[in-house]
Amino acid sequence: MRDTFFYVESKELLERLDLLHERVPQIPQEDGVPAAFVPFFKEVTEYVRSIYRYNSYYHGEKKLGATEDDWRELQAKLFHNMMPENYDNSYLNPTKAVADLGAELGGMLSAVYADMMAMNAWLAEGRLDLIVMWGELYVQIYSCLEQDCAETGKLELSEEAIYNVKDAVYWFYHDNAEIIVSERTISFIDEDYDFFRNIVMQSDFSDPCYLYQYGTYISDNERKLAAFINQLPQEEIDSMASTYTEGYRIGFEVAGKPLNKKTTVNVEFPIGMERVVRKAVENFEAMGLKSTMYREAVLSTTGRGRKRGVYGTALNKQFDYDHKDDNGYYYDKRFVERRLEVLKDTFEKNKDKAKRHGGPAVIEVFGEPKFDPKNKPENYKYTDEQNKLDVYNRSESTQITYSYIPGEERSFTIIAYPLPCIGEKFEEIFAETVRINTLDYKRYQVMQQKIIDLLDQGEAVHVLGSGDNQTDITVAMHKLANPEKETNFENCVADVNIPVGEVFTSPVLEGTNGVLHVSQVYLGEYFYDDLKITFEDGKIKDYTCKNFPTEEENKKYIFDNVLYKHETLPIGEFAIGTNTTAYTMARKYGIADKLPILIAEKTGPHFAVGDTCYSQEEDVHTFNPDGKEIVAKENSCSALRHEDMSKAYFNCHTDITLPYDELALIEVLCADGRKLPIIVDGRFVVEGCEELNEAFE
Repeated sequence: MRDTFFYVESKELLERLDLLHERVPQIPQEDGVPAAFVPFFKEVTEYVRSIYRYNSYYHGEKKLGATEDDWRELQAKLFHNMMPENYDNSYLNPTKAVADLGAELGGMLSAVYADMMAMNAWLAEGRLDLIVMWGELYVQIYSCLEQDCAETGKLELSEEAIYNVKDAVYWFYHDNAEIIVSERTISFIDEDYDFFRNIVMQSDFSDPCYLYQYGTYISDNERKLAAFINQLPQEEIDSMASTYTEGYRIGFEVAGKPLNKKTTVNVEFPIGMERVVRKAVENFEAMGLKSTMYREAVLSTTGRGRKRGVYGTALNKQFDYDHKDDNGYYYDKRFVERRLEVLKDTFEKNKDKAKRHGGPAVIEVFGEPKFDPKNKPENYKYTDEQNKLDVYNRSESTQITYSYIPGEERSFTIIAYPLPCIGEKFEEIFAETVRINTLDYKRYQVMQQKIIDLLDQGEAVHVLGSGDNQTDITVAMHKLANPEKETNFENCVADVNIPVGEVFTSPVLEGTNGVLHVSQVYLGEYFYDDLKITFEDGKIKDYTCKNFPTEEENKKYIFDNVLYKHETLPIGEFAIGTNTTAYTMARKYGIADKLPILIAEKTGPHFAVGDTCYSQEEDVHTFNPDGKEIVAKENSCSALRHEDMSKAYFNCHTDITLPYDELALIEVLCADGRKLPIIVDGRFVVEGCEELNEAFE
């Protein structure tokens, strides 16, 4: 292995590794622990030994000579127990762990084992220090049980042994927060962390073996995506990269933010898109920006299951779901304060780099099969106190981050492409997506302005569902003091949010009432069936869905993954999507339920729960192309930022789209009693916007 940016290989570290090499293989040969725990230690030991065994593929004599078949065989062994066909019978599965090891330790040991699976990634990166850290925790856990049995003379665990294991795990995560938190932070803002950039910029894309250098599981999606991208003509690659990087540049330009003060951009992308990303890195360099790249979350402490950073297709989404709240085993006030302390200290030590960081440029993917998570009683569930603590942690983390990377000085861009698993017409869908991403924004800009001109005449907007859709909601608008120079809605074209196609506002909460109902929708990683949310004065009053057999399960699903453990959330955004081309493409190929929210939000009206679109930037002056200033940038929640930041922001923003075919009416309600229709029976009726309906034909 090698020295890396974050640590230097030392004699002491190598000595610790030698001790682990000697100690770990002995564990399954011993009978000094209760019989029920022996299979667990055998399974984990075999995994740890495989990490040592396959080092030569990444950093030794086998690296250059290994074929793709060799790499596929290697990862099949390293990820064996996480694979869906093997998962149920592995101790990675909390159900099996609790059944075999008991309720006191089974779930926690499964959680530690799940985090140890990150050794695959650290093996690729050459991170001996992290491999040693987790290896030593594993030996310490075994020693706690072994010592207890030796002292009591019984092959059953005492209360003291159980306490000692829990204590060891707690202090491990507490004491190593400095490494876990600081590395995550530094890799986001420091261009010297070059592990991923080197793969992108130096690999021979004609040899698919480069894909395996990430240490991430490489599925057919990554292999087929890379093969497809690598056979495209260079001009198409250049065009895709330019759409992506120009969106980032224009985002700064439109917002009046000086890009020349920034030196880094965080590039986030799916494995397989390296050829596009390489060109994008070159484009960013021409703008004076170095690209930073970091790994997707692989630990429960950093948000397992989130597609961010450099990421691949999830090998086992049920594994991610089962372990998403594992940090609850050690999540208390002291632990959170320690993490926040490290976060602030890391930013303070790197404040110059943070100040010069421009924000993320993200490539998303879509098309994975529908995932219906199974709720398991053995999975860790946050207590009420931990839910409150999680809200506090998110709030404080965001405020610390924004204090060093001010929101009013940074921007972003995000674009999406389909994965090969979307179906046999992948190449057609990919081509259609490229077309949608490059639609002429000027034509949309003109039509969207006509819609805004009507919207700005109203004091509220009424949205009504059709058929079985029970949506019936009235959204209150801000009163314009000077309609000649002010507007409520932003005319959104293709800059930060690609593709083009929406007008949006931050509504007034008071007076916003009704029901939002969507038959099927993907929000983030999770699917929602028959989602219904009731609002009172702009805040969520009630919610339900039909994913699970019980109302309790359905409410908890929404509470955890839409409300992000808040008791309620406000409507932060109301928008009308105008990209009928994207909508009809989705219907043509039967992929409406697979569209990412980035595209889906442009295919009908949508409502965002959480913060406004202008969170942390309320006082920045923003103008539409017609010169009018956008004044609807806050609500009665975000206005509290002057008194108490923790009450002003919720640190989440989830868009929920009502598709055109579930829509009966969008009409503007004017103070003088006029009703101005925008959409009737799923079609635009605004004069001058007839072109938007052509896609339906």
